[in-house]
Amino acid sequence: MRARILIPAGLVVLGALAVANADRLEQFVRGGTGMGAQNLAGGDMTATIADVHTILAQADGGTATPLSARPTAQPKVDETALRYFAARGDTKRLEAEIARLKALYPNWVPPQNPLAAAPVGDPQLDAMWKLYSDGKLAELEKAIAARQLAEPGWTPPPDLVDRLKLAEAREQLVKAADLKNYDEVVRLGAANTGLLTCGDVDVLWRVAEAFARTDRKDRATDAYLYVLRNCDKPEERLGSVQKALPLLPRSDIALLLALERKAPDGKGEFEPVRADIARQSLADAGKDPKLTVLPEDLALVEKLANDQNLVSDNLLLGWYHLRRDNPQGAETWFRRAYLKESSAETAQGLALSLVDTNRAAEAETVLFQWRDSSDDTKKVYLAAVANLLAANPPPQPTPEVLDRMSRAVVAAKDPVSAQQFGWYADALNQFQTAGQWFALALGWKPDDEPNAYGLALMRWKLGDKAGVREMQRAWAGRSERIARVGEPEAKPRNGTPTAPLPPLAPTQPRVEPQARAPVAVSPTQEAAPERRARPRRAAAQPRNCQATQDPTGMAPEQALSRCWCLMEINRPLEAAAAFEVALRGSGRTRSDAAYGQSLAYLRAGLADRAAVASTKAPLSGGRATEIRTALLEQQALAAFEHGRYRETLMTLEERARIAPERINLMILRGYAYLKLRRFSDAEQVFRAAAATGDRDALKALGDLARARNPN
Repeated sequence: MRARILIPAGLVVLGALAVANADRLEQFVRGGTGMGAQNLAGGDMTATIADVHTILAQADGGTATPLSARPTAQPKVDETALRYFAARGDTKRLEAEIARLKALYPNWVPPQNPLAAAPVGDPQLDAMWKLYSDGKLAELEKAIAARQLAEPGWTPPPDLVDRLKLAEAREQLVKAADLKNYDEVVRLGAANTGLLTCGDVDVLWRVAEAFARTDRKDRATDAYLYVLRNCDKPEERLGSVQKALPLLPRSDIALLLALERKAPDGKGEFEPVRADIARQSLADAGKDPKLTVLPEDLALVEKLANDQNLVSDNLLLGWYHLRRDNPQGAETWFRRAYLKESSAETAQGLALSLVDTNRAAEAETVLFQWRDSSDDTKKVYLAAVANLLAANPPPQPTPEVLDRMSRAVVAAKDPVSAQQFGWYADALNQFQTAGQWFALALGWKPDDEPNAYGLALMRWKLGDKAGVREMQRAWAGRSERIARVGEPEAKPRNGTPTAPLPPLAPTQPRVEPQARAPVAVSPTQEAAPERRARPRRAAAQPRNCQATQDPTGMAPEQALSRCWCLMEINRPLEAAAAFEVALRGSGRTRSDAAYGQSLAYLRAGLADRAAVASTKAPLSGGRATEIRTALLEQQALAAFEHGRYRETLMTLEERARIAPERINLMILRGYAYLKLRRFSDAEQVFRAAAATGDRDALKALGDLARARNPN
């Protein structure tokens, strides 16, 4: 039992135009592929869908009969449908039938008054036409079969039979399209060329999509061009362009737009869709930074955003500029979107642009309430936290902000943000708290070398030598800098102080049991008690410089001895003041004091003062090179932190001329290339560093892959 088929109102128009255009369409498709768009048989039908020729030839057993070889005698005109529609007063279908018959029989003259045409005079046939008109095809087939059984010599009108076959073919084609069986859609369209007319544009749309989905976009373009060159209904013409947008390349869309018709007031019929095209262009460019957006598209979306102030347009422009390393421009549009509609998406975009313009504190505030709305939003929030804590000089957020950030980091179990909490506490001389953060991060990611190094360094600063040895045994052969912890002044072998790289991107933490966050101490709180805290393991008592003492009255040699003692217990600013007293000496004492004061200021992160100190007395060649190398390294780190990536590269080049480049600086160089979107250079550097087995370099390769393909 067939299901009831609903035939759209345009289906009878399809019947009116299908046969009228069938000969000309078949003449086109049998003419072979590559004919392009041209008028045929003196009509206005544009040739399309050349692939149909091959399928029709196969259906004919590999041969096709040319039109010139067909009989020229015209059959008698069947006016059954004409008179039926006239009797029902269906003017629309009557006009379509007259147009069809004129196209089929050029010499045929319609009745002068078809609306007054006499009834068909066959009640059973009249009932069949009504079933067809109502879309009751299954019942129509039964009625035809019943009459043929009752009247063996009776045959239904050929026109009715053809219409029934086309309706059934249309049903099959629509089902195939709904099931995304695109090859079957093309086959049915080829076998039923009478369907491919302006009488049923929906079928043309479905066939065009089938061509596009099967990598025959040129044929899809032909189908849409056919509609625009031959069909007149405004909604169908506009709909054709809209349907083509997600399927065709921009160059083919331009061919469709060239067929736009203008209204008397000069307004183009495709004006609404031009805005959609420009928006789609920016949406694609917001995902792929390599895509080029036409200036007119960018200008149109900016005009729309200014005129309509839609959040969606502001976001499109924000992502477009952010993907092209223009965070200032991105902030402008994201902020407009955020002020109009505070949401996770608008806050995320605004936060990213703020982080890129070194305003991580504002980014954290904007995104805090949305941090748990999605994984992406959480990653952006944690990146804002990490960048905020890594600022130099250390920031001074309120205790409430510190508390909420620490809770968020613990909830997310993010080792990168926890590491930055560790370095933040270290900058405030809160070594015990810093060690707790590094240990917590290692619990989430035991193979994280930067956090292991931080923990080892904090144990050394607290005098926990056994704890340092424990870390060194655990990381033996895996980290050179952990092995060096505890050497004089905790410097690498070439004498350059070690500094952590600035945060670049948060990583996804492992799932571990819930842990308590170390107490985040405000920088305004007193840090001295912790600084004087005794480690749990016994430690050697440092030289007698624990008590605060004014070095002004000391002799230069005595002050110099106190300086090195202060450096050993990591009180560089006090040491720098004592070195100033030692500079009153002469010869070796003065040279040692200038060298020591430079080291003290470097350890305190005051590179400018270190540079001045190095000029206060002559330094030996090795020491001068050591200080110069350290200064350039800190200059490179500072330039990177402030987004001056070209300056970072220039500084690293200058440093490389006087000292070998360590792995961490190679990685810094690679990230500078990455920020400048010099992906090939970044890959070369990261791979060279990764060849040494460095884990940070391996992570950097992952960051590079994500930057190349954000999706």
